[in-house]
Amino acid sequence: MDAATLLGLVAGIVLIGWALVSGGDPMAFVDAQSAAIVLGGTFAATLINFRVQQVLTAIRLAFRVFRGNGYDHAALIQTLVGFAERARRDGLLALEEEAEALEDSFLKKGIRLVVDGADPELVRSVLETELAFQQDRHRMGQSIFSTMAALSPAFGMIGTLIGLIQMLGELDNPDAIGPGLAVALTTTFYGALLAYLFLNPIAGKLRLASEEETLFREMAIEGVLSIQAGDNPRIVYEKLWAFLPASMRERVESGETAEQAEARRRGEVTA
Repeated sequence: MDAATLLGLVAGIVLIGWALVSGGDPMAFVDAQSAAIVLGGTFAATLINFRVQQVLTAIRLAFRVFRGNGYDHAALIQTLVGFAERARRDGLLALEEEAEALEDSFLKKGIRLVVDGADPELVRSVLETELAFQQDRHRMGQSIFSTMAALSPAFGMIGTLIGLIQMLGELDNPDAIGPGLAVALTTTFYGALLAYLFLNPIAGKLRLASEEETLFREMAIEGVLSIQAGDNPRIVYEKLWAFLPASMRERVESGETAEQAEARRRGEVTA
């Protein structure tokens, strides 16, 4: 799981849980009716607003964010520079076998097109079209979670109105005032908590993951076209280098992979 996502979730849950426990009886914040209003209402409105398949796709994208994106930009540069060296030495056809060993289907498609002798404009068009549709899918996922984040506080307010109506209808019965007020306030709490601790952050994380993947794909396109053009490996390196922020450039220079960098930060030794 992505370390920042895990840390944020744990910190948020622990701190809010501590506040609930230290302030009195935490069971006062547990209300099935409130949860049904907020969770059920948010989910139902989301299904009305989007298609089922779109919602399922967004949920899968969210799980990918929790697992981490797995895009190692430094390793991509090393791979493309290696392909450029092989292509200048042995020709583009020599890349066919190495391309089949690639795990990244996007990069594999680009190298295959180059090996097959496709026109550079066609290679660019095919890869950029795939990238554009990938961005559309990601924007849809972000939109779904942003919509859910906007809906959950609204259903919290609906629960508040329900609780207040129940309470006002039983003013002559003091025993009913407490439960009605509890529903009124607890649903607002549930709606705000769901929106601002879970749904909005997931939408933001999806946006960040999409930006990182887009950078990775754009680097792949530039590298593939440079290899096809017969650029010197050093030129390929410099072109791809320009895409990277300073933190990534240090790893590229040292030849360190993402896994090795993470191990170094933890103080571990890797081969």
